[in-house]
Amino acid sequence: MILKKDSIGLGLILGLFAPLLGLVFFKMYKFSVFTFKETFQFMIYEPGFKTLSVALSLSLLLNALLFTIYINTNKDNTAKGIFITTLVYGLIVLSIKTFM
Repeated sequence: MILKKDSIGLGLILGLFAPLLGLVFFKMYKFSVFTFKETFQFMIYEPGFKTLSVALSLSLLLNALLFTIYINTNKDNTAKGIFITTLVYGLIVLSIKTFM
């Protein structure tokens, strides 16, 4: 099974897609009456990008969950990949909140 594999590449892939899944969950919870296109247009064109930065911050919780699972099962290389992508997403969120 692929989830039993221990590699940085798997961690990078999981770390990239988990926040995207988190964004989908956020959209379904907060903006369920709108389409995906309308929701993401609102997030992008909203002054200050408040909703986008909140959505990205909350979506990183899935990475924290995955990171915890892989650390506790001693899959350290996969956890490293998840951590790397979490840092990249975190820097993106920080730059959105700081500079826009």
